[in-house]
Amino acid sequence: MSTGRPSTSELNEINTYKGQERALRAGRLGTVGLLLSVLAASAPMLVVAGVMPTVFGVMGIVGQPLLYVILGVVLVLFSFGYAEMSRHVHNAGAFYAYIARGLGPTAGAGASLVALVAYSAMQVGIYGILGFEVSGLFATYLDLTVAWWIPAIVAAAIVGLLGWLKIDLNAKVLGVLLIIECALVVIFDIASLADPGKEGLSMAAFNPDTLTGAGLGTALCFCIAAFVGFEQAPVYAEETSRPHVVVSRVMFLAVGYAALFLAFSAWAVTVAAGPGSIVKAAGEQGPGLLFGLTESRLGATFTDVLHVLFVTGMFAALLSFHNVVARYAFAMGREGLLPAAFGRTNKSSGAPASGSVLQSAVSVAVILAFALTDDKPAGDPTAPVLHLFTWMGNIGALGVIVLMAAASLAVIVFFVRRGAARHQAARLVASGLAGSALVTIAVYTVKDFDILVGSGPGSALSWVLPGIIALALIGGLVYGLVLRSVKPEVHARIGLGNEAFQLEKAAESETTAAV
Repeated sequence: MSTGRPSTSELNEINTYKGQERALRAGRLGTVGLLLSVLAASAPMLVVAGVMPTVFGVMGIVGQPLLYVILGVVLVLFSFGYAEMSRHVHNAGAFYAYIARGLGPTAGAGASLVALVAYSAMQVGIYGILGFEVSGLFATYLDLTVAWWIPAIVAAAIVGLLGWLKIDLNAKVLGVLLIIECALVVIFDIASLADPGKEGLSMAAFNPDTLTGAGLGTALCFCIAAFVGFEQAPVYAEETSRPHVVVSRVMFLAVGYAALFLAFSAWAVTVAAGPGSIVKAAGEQGPGLLFGLTESRLGATFTDVLHVLFVTGMFAALLSFHNVVARYAFAMGREGLLPAAFGRTNKSSGAPASGSVLQSAVSVAVILAFALTDDKPAGDPTAPVLHLFTWMGNIGALGVIVLMAAASLAVIVFFVRRGAARHQAARLVASGLAGSALVTIAVYTVKDFDILVGSGPGSALSWVLPGIIALALIGGLVYGLVLRSVKPEVHARIGLGNEAFQLEKAAESETTAAV
């Protein structure tokens, strides 16, 4: 009996329709491979070593562990509708495809450009911090001075090469790096609980009173970025076996794992330093907090290994983001939002080769732009390499928050228009609650952008940087309106993905039969 969904062999026939690779290879990823691919984007070590000390030290939020639990609940609510949407729409364009199907093709065009800019910005920002860390490792262990942009360029080349290869091979690379990274953090967590600070095994960080303070809104912006990755699961829908089951399963597993892992690790940090001392310690040591607490409990050798895995974890995140951006570019090329060349894949690997090249070229160009303006020591807090990480990372986070909020609304409209509101009532309520929370977080993000990027009050950066996302959204909407007027057939195809080509193939078959 037909399920209404094309089989793997039918999908692979579509892949070579008209002699061109016009779809991603089906059946390449299972639950484990997809889960590892999306979790790698969250860079657990980067969150524990970078995000957590900032939230503790700069924003003074002792209750950071509770914050991850709260955000986990919000994102689980978001996932109810988002996951259900993934059962009905299989498209590498994910966010923009869902928004197009719910809010219309023009809105989808706007979302497509926001997604391309946001995920590209997050990836390029990580190149900055990776180059900074590798430069530091060379100086510390080999007594060599290496400019930060050299390892960043090398990493971009390696990531670009891997982006050409099969996604299942990429998943294996990501999986190995992620498992090792998480294992070391868990070892630190256990060591911290076994040897707590002066205040003992305290649960104070889970007290709601610890969430009060002027820095709460900013902390929400910082902490939600730690979850980025779970929402990427639908990007790989066309490459998974049983996408209608696997994609939704992976989203819930990823959100649940991230919430528990981050809350537990943040709690372990407060136990190791002491809830009453964590704000001061994090303010003084910054990213060095994790490594200092580790060395006093597990020794210098383990800490050295942690430093190395900090870098490999960032590399895994880079590869994960690279794969996502390449697939967004592929989906946009296939539907006419980008030149048709981007809508074709590598015939040998099935990877979106043109999208991979585009992302690599953009990354290298931005790295070099920051390198050419870098006339200060890497340790200087005003050095461009650190601006690259903070500016790009927060631009990307804002874009993803906006996309999630829009997707929540799109889910509601999609099912209401299909007459499924009563059947999907619980999911639609969950989407509405999540969307409201995400809009609130987006407002806080824009309001506190000067704090997020460390520019200080009154700085032009507080509106120029978030303005990049606004410009992408407006530009995409205008582009969508132009397509509706000039190329209505392209406009109508936005968000349809492979369905458009199945319809095209069926129409041509009917024409041939008639002749």
